[in-house]
Amino acid sequence: MKIEVLGPGCPRCQSLEANVKEALSQLGMEAEVEKVTEMGQIVAKGVMSTPGVVIDGKVVSAGKMLSVDEVKAILEKQ
Repeated sequence: MKIEVLGPGCPRCQSLEANVKEALSQLGMEAEVEKVTEMGQIVAKGVMSTPGVVIDGKVVSAGKMLSVDEVKAILEKQ
């Protein structure tokens, strides 16, 4: 599984990346987590507001700061 956290590097984006990693840890799941900060790449994925989360090429969240529990719920559906 590949998870991309989209955002320019703002505190919300950094917190979301931490929440994604914590959710993976709590679920005992392995995934490649990549931070995407280049706005051209973010817009190319169809995300117009950050932070965003892309799992295996599919946008699962945009413009919302997800809690650890919200990330866990998304991951459990994958």
